[in-house]
Amino acid sequence: MVPSMTQASIGFIGFGEAGFHIAAGLRSAGITQISAYDINATSPDLGSRIQQRARESDTQLVASPQQLTASADILFSAVTSSSALDAARQTLPFLEARHVFVDINSISPVLKQEIDQWIRAAGARFVEAAVMAPVPPYGHRVPMLLGGAGANTLAERLSPFGMRFEVVDENVGTAAAVKMCRSIVVKGLEALLFECVLGASQYGAEERVFASLQESFPGIDWKKLADYMVGRVVLHGERRAREMEEVAETLRAGGVDPIMADATARRQDWSAKMNLQALFGPNGPSTYRQVLDAIRNKTN
Repeated sequence: MVPSMTQASIGFIGFGEAGFHIAAGLRSAGITQISAYDINATSPDLGSRIQQRARESDTQLVASPQQLTASADILFSAVTSSSALDAARQTLPFLEARHVFVDINSISPVLKQEIDQWIRAAGARFVEAAVMAPVPPYGHRVPMLLGGAGANTLAERLSPFGMRFEVVDENVGTAAAVKMCRSIVVKGLEALLFECVLGASQYGAEERVFASLQESFPGIDWKKLADYMVGRVVLHGERRAREMEEVAETLRAGGVDPIMADATARRQDWSAKMNLQALFGPNGPSTYRQVLDAIRNKTN
């Protein structure tokens, strides 16, 4: 049942995996006015995928930031971390007091604060949203930590449609810091497991490595975790590498030498430069062994 409240109009800046799954979930929850602007919507390599996502989620693709802001009151910025500031700047001339600009990108607290200043100067309200789990399979119900002047408004308007928010601070930066520090472990573990199976496979040692890990850390199916995490690196290595660079900047700003964050960024970037994603399609590999076979085929 659609909540009995003023219908929200939603716009997405960027329509990749996160934007698509959130949009599809909101559509199923009863939001009827959803639009998106993506600079790659007509590009030869990515355009067909973006257009397919728009059809599947019944999202209207628009041709410019001006058209997007005209059609939506709540704007979700869901681009790559390296494009977050540019996405905000290109939207600024068209923002009004009615707009709530929600940045869900994995960027540092300092960059969130800079974007907040730009959005507030344009007269709109800013929300930093830290996405605390993979968007699929949660969709629009993925848990998010919120901060900023528009956080309570966003929660009030979209929580009735199933979005899961926790407002952590009126100031901008705290939610992003939680996300960044969590990523040290999550993305770091992805990189560690990838490097582990790369090395162990050279000696036929994977099964014994997994068995030893199981004994040291009971309750975790390490082979299953490796299958999943190596697959995530293959699919999202480029985005994760840029996110870990933001993590490193966050640590430096706090006076911490980002030794592990820098190393994680290198391994994630290595995967992206191998272009392994092109070998598996949008759903990625099912097992880490498929990835190792693909690497051997590429390097032989």
